[in-house]
Amino acid sequence: MLKTKQVRPGLWAAALIAMAGTATLAWPAWAGYQAPPESLMKVLKAPPPPVPSVDPSGQRVLLTTMQTYPSIERVARPYLKLAGVRLEPQNRSRHDTRAGYGIPACVAEFTLVDIASGKDIKVPLPAGACPGPARWSPDGTRFVFENVSPTSVELWVGDAASGQVHQVPGVQLNPIFGSAVQWLEGSKSLLVKRVPPKQGPAPADDAPGPDVQQSLGGSGESSTYEARDLLTSEHDEALFAYYGTSQLAVVDVASNAVRDVGAPAIYDGVNAAPDGRHVLTYAIQAPYSHAVTYQRFANDVAVLDLGSNQSKLLARLPLAERVPIHGVPEGPRDYDWRATDPATLVWAEALDRGDWKVEVPHRDRVLMLKAPFTGKPTEIARTRQRFEGLAWTAQPGVAFLFENDDNRHWRQTHVVDVDKPGQPGRLLWDLSSDEQYEDPGMFVYRTLPNGAYVVRQEGNTVFLRGQGASPKGDRPFLDRLDLASFKTERLFRSDADAYEQFLGFTATPQKFLTWHQSVIDPPNAFVRTLGAPVAAADKGEAAFASTSTALTHLADPTPEVRQIKKRLVTYKRADGVDLSFTLYTPPGYTEGQRLPAILYAYPADFANSAQAGQVSGSQQTFTRLQPYRLMLLAGYAIIDNASFPIVGDPKTAYDTYLEQLTADAKAAVDKAVELGVVDRNRIGVTGHSHGGLMTANLIAHTDLFKAGVATSGSYNKTFTPFGFQNERRSLWQAQDVYLKASPYFYADKIKLPLLLVHGEDDANPGTEPFQSRKLYQAIRGNGGTTRLVMLPHEPHWYTALESNQQLVYEMLSWFDTYVKNAPAKGAAGNSK
Repeated sequence: MLKTKQVRPGLWAAALIAMAGTATLAWPAWAGYQAPPESLMKVLKAPPPPVPSVDPSGQRVLLTTMQTYPSIERVARPYLKLAGVRLEPQNRSRHDTRAGYGIPACVAEFTLVDIASGKDIKVPLPAGACPGPARWSPDGTRFVFENVSPTSVELWVGDAASGQVHQVPGVQLNPIFGSAVQWLEGSKSLLVKRVPPKQGPAPADDAPGPDVQQSLGGSGESSTYEARDLLTSEHDEALFAYYGTSQLAVVDVASNAVRDVGAPAIYDGVNAAPDGRHVLTYAIQAPYSHAVTYQRFANDVAVLDLGSNQSKLLARLPLAERVPIHGVPEGPRDYDWRATDPATLVWAEALDRGDWKVEVPHRDRVLMLKAPFTGKPTEIARTRQRFEGLAWTAQPGVAFLFENDDNRHWRQTHVVDVDKPGQPGRLLWDLSSDEQYEDPGMFVYRTLPNGAYVVRQEGNTVFLRGQGASPKGDRPFLDRLDLASFKTERLFRSDADAYEQFLGFTATPQKFLTWHQSVIDPPNAFVRTLGAPVAAADKGEAAFASTSTALTHLADPTPEVRQIKKRLVTYKRADGVDLSFTLYTPPGYTEGQRLPAILYAYPADFANSAQAGQVSGSQQTFTRLQPYRLMLLAGYAIIDNASFPIVGDPKTAYDTYLEQLTADAKAAVDKAVELGVVDRNRIGVTGHSHGGLMTANLIAHTDLFKAGVATSGSYNKTFTPFGFQNERRSLWQAQDVYLKASPYFYADKIKLPLLLVHGEDDANPGTEPFQSRKLYQAIRGNGGTTRLVMLPHEPHWYTALESNQQLVYEMLSWFDTYVKNAPAKGAAGNSK
């Protein structure tokens, strides 16, 4: 029998029992979800802007519009919880995203746009479809996507010229660990993970027995995981092995012929080499742990030769139950193919036992091994800090090696020749990983005919794209970097009154695509043509002129939102740290009018105050309203994304967490009041996850706010005893820090109204649902004003339309009662 969850009677419903044999759930009319006013609901349900993707040949753009919110019927489907994976057994689909934060969204619409002509084609999707995002073939002539049907996860292939799609018959994909579909041999075939044919029924549910775990001494930390998602019995282990097992197969896209390769196994990672013949595989091995999720299970790493159907074992990675917080497992890790060789593997191995606390001259070594993988690997580099990967160019002697110092929040990039390991690389970038203003950006990649990705290179130059952070907000850019001098020239920079990002190069020289939007203009694709150099261009501005032509003409789905105004506000914390927030004012706002307001923030950790004060984001983006921003349509101002830095040495920064949190909040409130927009006596605060913890602490320790709404927070840090956020010390090493950061231990101080909202099925480490229940009980027991709303079937992020409308309803009711309509403390003059 399938283990299912029963919904407790309360705000929404009586009981619901879902059995394994049920094909669909008929969600009862008595569900009882509340809804905010229709004016808010209309905006909540509006479709999001599409996501653009340029095909590798630069001839077409695929616009992917995702579903806004699935129904609670879909979110409530029965599923299994197996070692960090949530699986719907009826069709073998994932019930959560790879990150585990919500139900995977369905594609609502695919639209193909021809760049040369501007002609667009709506891709016809199968009835009742729930497609996933599409993947371009390396030559841009086809695209492939997974489709979740009631009984299976199907494989579909589309033709880029006509937009027609077809299902590959006889293939039931197994996406439980990802990598279910990838292009192989360039664009001729696909490598898939499918449900093994004739697998037989799932293991029967035997009589229940105890869940036994033991530790036989030895030291070692382990992250805190949501126990309900871990394996707890032999039956769980049997289900994990059954549903996790895949058969690898090669699909010919022209004929739809399917050829099984290799033996069935619990394949986690699968990665084809550029030669289309060799496949890197990670196969999970028993015994399975009841203490960690599948990512830490034992693995056999091997290379499967698709020609001979033989597998070469490379490494046996043991169960990694005790990996240091912010550390890495010992032994080989991060295997990947060299993009410029037919079949050459590169990987890293820790020299510090994977523990950043160990002092060593080099933390990692990087190794390389060519096919047939029988010789001794070549050591191509040693890194002083943690190896973060390689980016290849089509030029064999040029690659970029990344390393990161998590203790200092520092990163370096070197230009290396992996075929000359004795030669030191040239240092390209050396800067804080928190640095935004001087961030050089990311490399622009291109796809080789064999499907490998390399940094786009023309002669001795490569291209960079970046957000272009500045004290006045982000202005995305496209740069060209000379590999000889390391000097850059700016080809394009977004205008200050818009937000325009580089998308990709077209098939026509000197032309590239951008994604343009402004406060009033919805996102649309533009074709830009690079022109002549600009004489004496200002620093940071484009050194070349360019002209643009609109390629797409997407309409505004919520024109009423355009009446909302926003502006960037900068200010300082009492200790001089620079801060900022975006101030939103509602439709019809008149300058000088003082409004009730809501502050939203998410604290971030910084090693240096210089980076902590840098402005991020843009005021020129097309305004869309997340649930808390919908309060704007009810007459509130929003103090949005207020800077809440926790600054200091990452090893000890949380010693002053509460003091810095309070200083951040006071500075933001004082500035918002000083502007003449916000009524000091009518301010609420809200935040999600780590922001939920922030909210509860501010309600407990300050009188800056009238009420708070904390969603999916973690309020007792003693239940995450081996670290939280950037805190690396354990509870037993820094007990005062854990207690001081936990509002649960100050529940007797929480007298201001606090609404707690949480998903019943939150599996995010540290934010288990009991965190909100226990804080509610503590506040209630101490006579505080509080309300607890548990959203059935929801994970860490709320996905169902009904859940989100309930959240907006609760938030609006709470803030209207305790903020907007709260009794004034004194005369109007005291509000300033």
